This record gives sequence, structure tokens and C-alpha cells, in this order.
Amino acid sequence: MRVTLFVPCYADTLAPNAAIATVTILERLGHEVVYPEEQTCCGQVHGNSGYFREALRLAERFVDVFADADLVVAPSASCVGTVRHLYARLARRAGKVELAERFEALGARVFELSEALTGPLAPGDAESFFPHRVTYHPTCHSLRALRVGDAPLRLLEAVEGIELVPLRRAEECCGFGGTFAVKNADTSAAMLADKVAAIEATGAEACVAVDGSCLLQIGGGLARSGSGVQALHLAEVLAGARSE
Repeated sequence: MRVTLFVPCYADTLAPNAAIATVTILERLGHEVVYPEEQTCCGQVHGNSGYFREALRLAERFVDVFADADLVVAPSASCVGTVRHLYARLARRAGKVELAERFEALGARVFELSEALTGPLAPGDAESFFPHRVTYHPTCHSLRALRVGDAPLRLLEAVEGIELVPLRRAEECCGFGGTFAVKNADTSAAMLADKVAAIEATGAEACVAVDGSCLLQIGGGLARSGSGVQALHLAEVLAGARSE
């Protein structure tokens, strides 16, 4: 299948390994991956901060860039949630009903990676190999906006060599929440401290999630604690393979 890759701006700037790993997985499964170079920010930050006019402009750009894509895959639950749910609301708020319908039609073809690999791109065996002890943090957007359920866990359980251990109070937020971490820094830091303590208690070598933004938050907390636990995107684990 021809798959169009959407790489969120923060991933492109701060965590490109998740995007590279996504390409590795998709190509290993036999799919053709295309990357529209004119893509840019999805507008999530603008929309969440109340800059609706600016967010709508970015939404219109997104739909123009990806209009011809049969299937769009992104290594980001929060950005996919923005495309699927926020865009149409922004358009209707501006009285643009036809544009909202275009957004809804495209949103139905935009998938977070674990959704795609357990949905329209399943079944498929990426022959993943990751011989490490891992715990999984379900991010807020993946749980509550996209409702991916146990899709990431099912993918992790199928990885050869992995030891998957449960995370205490896994569904609690890591404290990032975009601008929440800036506007409510003390509360965010307390939430992060709880999350880091729970991760360290598992004895895992890596904490895995499907949102790079949350992983930046968690990874920073883990680094400052000196624990040595890595924060990895699901794609980076699934891209692991046996050495030839």
C-alpha cells in the first residue's frame, strides 16, 4: 500500500528517530512510503491556546497537502487527534461547513502508527526484535482522544525478546499537556515526579509511548533523576531487528 507520512513539527525538530523508525517499519512491511515536503505544523498548539484563526489556516494547509493521500500515518497520537477532531470544529466555528466536511473526510484516513498497524495495515509482521525490559505509558491523547485501547500493547507483546512489565497508575498524565507544563509548572513537575517514580519502580530499561511530546517530558525527568531509563517511541522499539 502507498502510505503518506505525516511528521509532526516537534518530531522533525527534536525527535526525528521516531519518524525514521516509522519509515523503517512501514517499508519492512512492504509499503511504499511517501513524504510531502511541503507539510508543516498541524496547528495543535495554536488551537489549544485559543488562536483559532491561525489554527484554521494551518488546518487548511494540511488538508491541501494531504488531500490526495489514501492513508496518512503519523507517529503522534496528539497530532492525529487534532486532525481528526479539532479541524472540523474550527471550520464549523468559522461557519465553513464545506471545509468541515473536507476535514472529516480526510480525518478518517489519518491514523496514529499503532492504529494503522492494528487496523488498515494489519495483519503484518515487522519481525521486530528488542531484547530489553520495557514498560508502556499510555498518553492522554492516545487514550482519550483517539481511544487506541490496547493496540500499542498488542504490538509490543508481539516483539521478539521483549520483557513487558506493567506500569503502576499507568493512565495518569505525565504532566506535559503542551502549554500546561509552562503555565502550571509546579503542578506539571509534581505529576512528572510521580510518573518517573512509577517508571523507575518497574525496573524497566525503557519507557515506551506513542507521543513524542510526552516522551520529551518523561525523558527529561528520567535524565534528571539519573536513573538511566530511556524514553522511547513505540516506533523505535518496533523498528528493532536482529543483526545479520
